[in-house]
Amino acid sequence: MSRWTVRTALLTSTMTAVLCAPCVVPAQSATQPPTRDYLVLVASESVDRVALVRFGPAGARVEREKYVGWSKMEVAGPHGLAVAPDAREYFVTIAHGTPFGKLVKYDAATDAQLGNVMLGNFPATAQVSPNGALVFVVNFNLHGNMETSDVSVVAAKEMVEIARIRTCTMPHGSRLSSDGNKHYSACMMDETLVEIDASTLSVSRHFFLTKGKEMGMTGAPPERGVSEHGAHGDTRSGANSDMSGHGMEPPKPGDISCSPTWAQPSRDGARVWVACNKSSDLVEIDTKSWTLVRRIPAGPGVYNLAITHNGARLIATNKRDASVSVFDALSGKELARIPTTRRVVHGIAVSDDDRYAFISVEGVGSEPGTVDVIDLASLEKVASVDVGQQAGGIDFLRSEGATHTP
Repeated sequence: MSRWTVRTALLTSTMTAVLCAPCVVPAQSATQPPTRDYLVLVASESVDRVALVRFGPAGARVEREKYVGWSKMEVAGPHGLAVAPDAREYFVTIAHGTPFGKLVKYDAATDAQLGNVMLGNFPATAQVSPNGALVFVVNFNLHGNMETSDVSVVAAKEMVEIARIRTCTMPHGSRLSSDGNKHYSACMMDETLVEIDASTLSVSRHFFLTKGKEMGMTGAPPERGVSEHGAHGDTRSGANSDMSGHGMEPPKPGDISCSPTWAQPSRDGARVWVACNKSSDLVEIDTKSWTLVRRIPAGPGVYNLAITHNGARLIATNKRDASVSVFDALSGKELARIPTTRRVVHGIAVSDDDRYAFISVEGVGSEPGTVDVIDLASLEKVASVDVGQQAGGIDFLRSEGATHTP
């Protein structure tokens, strides 16, 4: 190798190090091709379709689609999607009902409808309990005046709503602890995380999330417009009144609000993370002491969260940044920030072996929705496939084929 080549290589390396000093650079690990197929379901809100996406050694493709609307002249708006623990059924929330939305159950093998139940205004994110008995659905209520909304609890087998629990304004990010004992949702307009006791189907605690004013409290949050603490009421009526873009609006100067969009408990239940979309950070809360652990800097407009099955990695979509962040769950360090194919990043589904994260991307205007595949070992995007417009709710169905070898 000539001295010129060596000098050029050294100069390039030095310049890269200087320019990327503040950047998050993915870990250098060789990308290994998949050794089995992974199947993911994703709902596209603007075209009333659920797509089954297959990713494996042959690449990524849409295997089939299911129309889940009821009229070509009216958008039903499938928003949330949740797969049963045994992967035999999946549930879709229909946001734009008349007058209310509903939850619909489908056979995962045939896409045949197995039942439905009417819920509240704009049913959004959903999750099935670990034992498969219950489905928790947040009623986001995007319509009319800002008012306290609720969480619906549905008996999965009978498709009967057995409880509707009043929580806060615009609940989002319905997530259960691994043991199914606690349910968490974030209240976008109330700066609050709400915890529901799944055994009593009642609110057990809530946590106020505004930066510098964090506070854990017992019982349900006060009704909207009723101040429990001075700062609590002041923040409710002010900073979060603008809902333009559903998580796309950046903070105004001096705005310290969180505008929480998602809650994700840790695998051992000791922690819960909340995505603060406005302040672009994560609030980490100790669930035993119900106190703030730390605030973790995140990507612009951090939106949805997911945790790997082994509890080691926390994954976040950055709605205002067209990217996905991967964090070390223990240290809170951002390991990589990976660009997505299109803008308006939405949901996350993690494969059963923790090898891949599947990311739904809504797209803008006439663009199709997209599912991006992130390799969680190499921290790179390894595949992408187009689906229907405004891809949102996403969940992992199952894997097929050879056993994965790291």
